[in-house]
Amino acid sequence: MRISIARGVRVGWQPTARELRAWATAALGRAAGERELSVLLAGRARSRALNARFRGSDYATNVLSFPVPEEAAALSGLLGELVICPAVLQREARAQHKRLRAHWAHMVVHGVLHLIGYEHEQDAAARRMERREIRVLRRLGFANPYRMISERTHG
Repeated sequence: MRISIARGVRVGWQPTARELRAWATAALGRAAGERELSVLLAGRARSRALNARFRGSDYATNVLSFPVPEEAAALSGLLGELVICPAVLQREARAQHKRLRAHWAHMVVHGVLHLIGYEHEQDAAARRMERREIRVLRRLGFANPYRMISERTHG
């Protein structure tokens, strides 16, 4: 898997290209092959504008996924683009008492799963996606991110 990274914002800590590639490859499994993923690190304003335009939600968000249409993906090998807002990830990691690296890994895996068709709009689909995220993250050495949230909010 190849990854191209565009930095549209200054970032304090960020994962290496190697880590991003490893996390994305783990999410894709056998489908990774010679695929290419584009990652844009965006500021809050850009994240908010894209979220408003494409999802109708007027706030900066952690990760947005823009898949390439199947026909174009088959010809180019391009999987799609993730737009990640490091400032939102940092805020969420602090609020959820998570390690920043673990939260980045989760959001990359989450975003990549969206690129290959996983969704969480319906309960059954959300459970399926969460199970896949948990398995992938466990293989990468990270704890279940949903258990951490649940324990912090309910315990």
